Amino acid sequence: MLITHDTRCALDTVVDLVNTAPEDDATPDALPDLAALEDFVRSHEVSDVGVLSELDLTAVRQVRGLFAAVFAAPDARASAGLINDLIAAAGTTPRLTDHDGYDWHVHYFAPGASIADHLAADCGMALAFFVVAGEQERLRRCEAPDCRRAFVDLSRNRSRRYCDSRTCGNRLHVAAYRARRKEAAG
Repeated sequence: MLITHDTRCALDTVVDLVNTAPEDDATPDALPDLAALEDFVRSHEVSDVGVLSELDLTAVRQVRGLFAAVFAAPDARASAGLINDLIAAAGTTPRLTDHDGYDWHVHYFAPGASIADHLAADCGMALAFFVVAGEQERLRRCEAPDCRRAFVDLSRNRSRRYCDSRTCGNRLHVAAYRARRKEAAG
């Protein structure tokens, strides 16, 4: 599957956005305030964003929840319905642009769109490409028992099981190795 630069940026953004949500009641929200949203927008180089407000923060959190549902969807049909709702609510307006040193690419959000609509349109379209390509199963959650972080499996053979951010795979492999050694010793 060919993934263009702008699609890859949108995928990274949507994964990071979903992963800002608290995993449980004990985990804090990584978008607790407007400053955190501004940092998120800046660190992901989200273009064409004006002055942000508390309303934007609330709307982005709502969009985040819908994106999380896409990663939890049981099949392509369920994902497609959620993505269609996100994109339709954002009022997409596809247009070609070349900015900030990047070659021509498509922005799906309308000029002047809110940050929530911007994310819903661009990130929603990036996820839509995966559903269209029959690759919805690449939108995953970490399989480590104590981690539910989202990620997009871009491995050639679709075999990735753990997120990058917490070295979950290494922790589980080390634990399994120690358990085998303990059993063999005893």
